[in-house]
Amino acid sequence: MNVTLVTVIVLLFWLLGSGVWIAMSLMATAGISMQVLTSMPVAKIWAQAMWNSLNSWSLAALPMFIFLGEMILRTRMSDLLFEGLRPFVQIIPGRLLHINILGSAIFAAVSGSSPATAATIGKITLRQLKEDGYDKQLSHGSLAGAGTLGLLIPPSIVLIIYGVLAEESIGQLFMAGVMPGLMVAGLCMSYVIVRVLLNPALAPVKRETFDLKAKFRAVVKLLPVSTLILFILGSIYSGLATPSEAAAVGAVGSVIAAALLGDLKWSNLVEAMKGTIKTSAMICFIIAGASFLAVAMGYLKLPAQVAAFIGSLGLSPYMLIAILTLFYMFLGFFLDGISMIVMTLPITLPLVVQAGFNPVWFGIFLTLVIEVGQITPPVGFNLFVIQGLTGERLETVAMAAVPFFLLIFLAVILITLFPTIVMILPMQMAG
Repeated sequence: MNVTLVTVIVLLFWLLGSGVWIAMSLMATAGISMQVLTSMPVAKIWAQAMWNSLNSWSLAALPMFIFLGEMILRTRMSDLLFEGLRPFVQIIPGRLLHINILGSAIFAAVSGSSPATAATIGKITLRQLKEDGYDKQLSHGSLAGAGTLGLLIPPSIVLIIYGVLAEESIGQLFMAGVMPGLMVAGLCMSYVIVRVLLNPALAPVKRETFDLKAKFRAVVKLLPVSTLILFILGSIYSGLATPSEAAAVGAVGSVIAAALLGDLKWSNLVEAMKGTIKTSAMICFIIAGASFLAVAMGYLKLPAQVAAFIGSLGLSPYMLIAILTLFYMFLGFFLDGISMIVMTLPITLPLVVQAGFNPVWFGIFLTLVIEVGQITPPVGFNLFVIQGLTGERLETVAMAAVPFFLLIFLAVILITLFPTIVMILPMQMAG
């Protein structure tokens, strides 16, 4: 077992380290390992694995949710989100800093992508925060931390992929992500409030005032995005639509909203479609490659042997979760979240289920741990996004994100100790 496992790991990381595309690295590792270590028909298994991995109706939601986020990014809906939230954060210590968090939470509910969330909200807020004299480190850190909510708050691309691979209800996974997502947003806001109360110089002293009429106009500006959220999540949670059908409603709704706002330009539509095609193709390519690797590992009997080895250690359920947390955090230094899930799920999911954990709970746990990887170098995508928006050094942005890294780690501990945080809504849905 050791020789086979070491061979696969060394080959995979050598390919990844050589700059080979992630999907190609996964396929090459699987193909070479099977060709050398087994006598199976590699080409036939490769074709079957790719077809099986992509022949899923649940994946139809993926490009539609991506398109929805692209349309919001390229129209005034994102700017209206900032303007609509502005009057309502004036009484909270830290004021406009909270738009980074609230805006990310709201945009996450129509996007499903962490980098897209950080990029969209950052384009709206960072320049204004700098002009108004808010602390640069806290501005960057709060955006980096809250931007990860794009992975957790439904509709989440990561949860869709997890649901397909784990054969779990995507609707239940979406429900399970709501409370932890709100908890992470609450932790981030609480941290900002405490920091500003301890050091008022982090935020300008002057507070903007808005009369009732201005607040009403602000609420109107929130209507385009909030209506999309209502239609998408409301149709799923009420049982009127599947996640794939709700994604179609959201995609069409984003086009209608853009038209009503006067932003439905041919150039916007083309760019949104291009972005959707590129992102969807990249994700599906990785899923296909990882599926082939998972099948190859099955033929090599690695998952069963690794599971038997870990089982022989006699670890308690909490110790297993602690080890998996460190394992995924380590992978997050080198891989994106989707790759981490599709590469490791065939091994880790049976282990946690055998230890007595619910697969839906594990999907949220996995997503939270992956969120940590979004704000840790060298492959922290949210850090790259913020670096691109600000021109700051990567290590400067990474240091600003450290407190929010710890907050997400705290959220992992809380859902492990109190799994009801995750399961309360799915249990009500099932009941």
